[in-house]
Amino acid sequence: MARSDTNRSGEMEVFVRVVDLGGFTAAAKNLGLTPSGVSKLVSRLEARLGTRLVNRTTRRLLLTAEGKAFYERAQTILADIEEAERLAGSGAAPRGHLTVNCNIPFGMLHVMPLLPRFMSEHPDVTLDLVLTDTLVDLMQERADVAIRAGPLGASRLIARKLGTSRMAVVAAPTYLARYGAPKTPADLAAHRGIGWTFPRSIRGWPFRRAEKIEEALPPPVARASDGEVARRLTLGGIGLARLALFHIGPDIDAGRLVPVLQNLNPGDREDIHAVYVGHAGPLPARVRAFIDFLAKHIRIGAPALRRGADGKWKIVPGK
Repeated sequence: MARSDTNRSGEMEVFVRVVDLGGFTAAAKNLGLTPSGVSKLVSRLEARLGTRLVNRTTRRLLLTAEGKAFYERAQTILADIEEAERLAGSGAAPRGHLTVNCNIPFGMLHVMPLLPRFMSEHPDVTLDLVLTDTLVDLMQERADVAIRAGPLGASRLIARKLGTSRMAVVAAPTYLARYGAPKTPADLAAHRGIGWTFPRSIRGWPFRRAEKIEEALPPPVARASDGEVARRLTLGGIGLARLALFHIGPDIDAGRLVPVLQNLNPGDREDIHAVYVGHAGPLPARVRAFIDFLAKHIRIGAPALRRGADGKWKIVPGK
């Protein structure tokens, strides 16, 4: 095949994706191709270069020395191509397709109400909004922006802070009338909890006692796939849950949920970030416009809980 007929940048992108995702099947799913098609493309690339790039085993792919060198150089070349395209389009109006991934409570309460205005201001942008509390891989899901609550793990993602929220252990009045309120973290062992159907970075609920943090957790009688499901289960009086105040603040103000063990609440905060894949230089205009729009219109300043003279809990705006 003549060099002029070869899409070398396309071959590089497929090869880099195979290495990044650890195999032909994962790369094929990410790129919208078939595994056999990806395998043939890599074989064709090896034939054109006259060297083996990967050693295929039944369980994984192992880069050869030549493959490692080609992979590292291909990453740099693809980044340069992307940068050139970004520079060329940085002055253009936002346009094109935007894929946003967001946890369900934050998406429903803070992102979705803003979307009509964003779409009105940027009529040439189309949007996919995926709400899920499952942590997704932006590269694998081909998402432009993800909004995440909680600590950010080490990654190549760039983060922009949108706000902060505190947490509280809460129960419905119907639950407290039937089971009573726990007085100490140890009491939680005899209570009923709302757990999660997916792993969490924090295994137990933290409480401050004698200047130390201890963790306790009630046995789960129900598990939720996301924060909104957990909120609704808690409102139904099924069990205790620990949820973000930005999510359940109106329920506390209305008396639908009641904080418990609040005197032992450590006051820990959960930061909320918009994260995206990026390199040095300008972002695509559609991504930059969306992140700037969220940062401008979302204001969450770590709301706190205060108990009034009437004994009722209220949300106090934070900074």
